[in-house]
This record gives sequence, C-alpha cells and structure tokens, in this order.
Amino acid sequence: MTKRLEAAFERAKSESRGALGIFISAGDPHPEVTPGLMDALVENGADFIELGMPFSDPMADGPAIQAASLRAIKAGTTLESTLAIARDFRSRHPEVPLILMGYYNPIYIYGNDRFLKEAVAAGVDGLIIVDLPVEEDDELCLPAQEAGIDFIRLVTPTTQGERLKRVLDSSSGFIYYVAVAGITGTKSASTDSIKEAMDRIHAVSDLPAVVGFGIRTPEQAAEAGQFGAGVVVGSAVVDIIAKGADSGTEGATIIQEVGAFCGSLSAALKK
Repeated sequence: MTKRLEAAFERAKSESRGALGIFISAGDPHPEVTPGLMDALVENGADFIELGMPFSDPMADGPAIQAASLRAIKAGTTLESTLAIARDFRSRHPEVPLILMGYYNPIYIYGNDRFLKEAVAAGVDGLIIVDLPVEEDDELCLPAQEAGIDFIRLVTPTTQGERLKRVLDSSSGFIYYVAVAGITGTKSASTDSIKEAMDRIHAVSDLPAVVGFGIRTPEQAAEAGQFGAGVVVGSAVVDIIAKGADSGTEGATIIQEVGAFCGSLSAALKK
C-alpha cells in the first residue's frame, strides 16, 4: 500500500470512522472545473479521490457515469489531460491519495509503459481497471505494482471461494467491494449482505475493504461504513454535476454544491 493510502486509512481508523472516497470523472462537465471539484472534495472531508478516466464504452457504469464520460470526452478530455489533472492535483495536495479508475482500452492505446511512467510522475497512488481480470495480471497489474502504484481489485457479491482468494492474492492498496450485482448507481445493498461480504473478504485478506456502488445518501454511507474500512460514493456526486451542467449552472456553483454534499457524507461517517 502506498504511504498516502496507508496514512489515510490509519487516520480514519484512529478517528473511529470509515474513510470516504469520492468518484468524479475527469473533465466533467469541463476540464477547467475538475481541479476546483477535487479541491472542494478535499476541503469537505474526502479521504481519497477516484478520478475517472473518460471512456466511450464504460460497461460497468450506470447511466450517470456513462453520461459523465461522454460529457468529458465532448469537452475534449483525453487520457493525457487526465494525467495532467492528476499531476496538478498532486502539486496542490501532496498527502491526499489519488486513484485513477477506468477501463484498459485507453491505457492500451496510450501505451502501458508511457502511462505508468506518467502516472508515477503525477503522484498517482492506485489504479482500478474494471475490465482487467487476474488472468491478465502480467498486462498491467504487476508492472503497476513494480512501479509503486497499487492495483485495486473489485470484489462482487458473486466473488467467492477460490476465485475470491485468487482475486485478492494480487490485490494491493485496498479492496473495493461492489455491494450490488450490476452497474453503478442503480440500487442499494442491505447491511446484512455487506456485513457478510466483509467477513468473507477479511477471512482471506488483511487489506482494508471499502464499499461502493449504490451508496447515494449520508445515511447509506453511515450504514455501510459500520462494516468496512470506508465507502466510495460516485453516481450521487456525478448526478449533482450533471444537473448543474444540464441547467447551465456556473462551475463555481456546481463546485459549491458538490462540496456541501461531500461534507454531509463525511459528517455521517463520523457519527
């Protein structure tokens, strides 16, 4: 685990709360707005940020994040500019963990070696690449870990038994538990199912496990945060950005609204 990630989880644990991760798509609704959004998230209690790498076919994501990717691409966001956003964020926030999340196709086209070199230089802490299974570890997972970047795995409700152990054997950083079967932002999981999954994960791994997919309210964040090391909220944040973009709201107002929502999530995790 990178030092920044380790410190973030240790800090949350010492404060008897779950760590808060927030997902936004780089360049949504426009590349000039993303730095302000990221700053607002840090200022309002986000422990780490997942920055989406826009892709034209985000198969694991629901309508909200699909639309965010398309808005970002239409606004001119590329993988190169996403890495520039990451680099600039690191210059402003030297201690806040930053995860790049997305799909393998843009990285493959960009070039794995080039991508990893630039991600390291940008201060990226981890990667979540949703369409690269453990069978393809040699492709990006192992080179990323050798370069000092954690490779964070998704675990779903159906990942069990020997498959679970195999998935977690090559994981690093933390484990991202997908609390619902399906795409992002469409439904929520029961607390009983989350607790059972956390027990199953912790039986085979000492890595922190966070809960994501389907957490849309402070109340849901607080419930999920009881069982894991933290939570990730994405679609609910992206919805705020989308409403602002659709209504022509100024970037500064969108940033303020996202910051306020992040603050409510952070406060809920502290109770």
